[in-house]
Amino acid sequence: MTIAAVQVPEELLARVPVEQRGLGLDRDGVRLLVSCGAQEVSHHAFAELPELLRAGDLLIVNTSSTLAAAVDGRLGHARVVVHFSTLGEDGRWAVELRDPDGKGTTRARKSSWARSAPCKGGGGRRAGGPAGTEVRLPEDVRLVLEEPLTARSPRLWWARVSEPDVPGLLRRHGRPIRYAYTERDQSLSVYQTVFALPSADGVGSAEMPSAARPFTPRLVAELVSRGVQFAPITLHTGVASAEAHEPPYPERFAVPEASARLINAAKAKQIRREALPWKGGGGRREGGRVIAVGTTAVRAVESAVGDDGVVRAAEGWTDLVVTPERGVRVVDGLLTGLHEPEASHLLMLEAIAGSAAIRRSYDEALRGRYLWHEFGDMHLVLPSENSDGRETSENPHTEHCVSNCW
Repeated sequence: MTIAAVQVPEELLARVPVEQRGLGLDRDGVRLLVSCGAQEVSHHAFAELPELLRAGDLLIVNTSSTLAAAVDGRLGHARVVVHFSTLGEDGRWAVELRDPDGKGTTRARKSSWARSAPCKGGGGRRAGGPAGTEVRLPEDVRLVLEEPLTARSPRLWWARVSEPDVPGLLRRHGRPIRYAYTERDQSLSVYQTVFALPSADGVGSAEMPSAARPFTPRLVAELVSRGVQFAPITLHTGVASAEAHEPPYPERFAVPEASARLINAAKAKQIRREALPWKGGGGRREGGRVIAVGTTAVRAVESAVGDDGVVRAAEGWTDLVVTPERGVRVVDGLLTGLHEPEASHLLMLEAIAGSAAIRRSYDEALRGRYLWHEFGDMHLVLPSENSDGRETSENPHTEHCVSNCW
């Protein structure tokens, strides 16, 4: 069975946050599936994470905060919901127009214009258009669609907004983006992670960097006390509707100098141990694995590493799509949620762990009744190791990463 053939039953979609499923539950009350390459998959509580990591391991965490990115509007006499995705360099916003579904969520928009004029690429015969479409937002703000985000995008458009302070508009009138598998609206605080920091320009993520959601202050303190380190990065996520199985769009990211140094130090320690395996009493057992918390962290860090394998401070836009063909240079492991079978994120997981290991993990997640999506259970992907703690031949790192091959 391939991952693409996996069908996730409706009852395995997490509809509310774990802390709303029972008294006394905190965010770390979710389950944790652990896979180590070709070794067996094991089942844990997320609160056991400190016992599964070791001193010297480095967690890369995303500090992007989540925006109240969904705003009600009017297109003529019709109601629409605008999902604000990304702020462009020229002040325009990448947006998606969606139709209310009458149940408090939205569905992909199928405009009459788009149905009568099938997409031919490039010029704008796409759902959400045509260019010049005006949406009226609260406070008499006008949003005008100008052009598709990319030639391959069927739904996101660059739009000019008459209100320059869009983050302020979102704070006053927005709500978190929510999809139909969830049960009800949640406050914005539900979508913020313990690592979230406000940015100076007020921008953030259209959708929560959800892999960090189960971390609590208590859990972070315990990890620190055990010698686990943290390296912050920032990547502002764009929208990724559940109906569209597309590669991620270009996103803004930043890897600070201090984090680059931490990552390089961890990698240098690995190289020294590999060169001198008789030193240090067992090599990899002393730690030093670089583990990304979420696919956003992988994308940011792998965008900041050079051909020499050194991570450097970097910021800007990344269009990187990590696939098995491209491989990874830096990341040894990944902590992430459970993804839709056709999601592009699964290619990243396969790049890190191999397709056989991911397929085995997802089979086990289905058998174990794990929960999917941003409020669901977690999956820790670690490198396979021998009994002496050294990585096996399944080491995923690619010597010569090639460019995007989506």
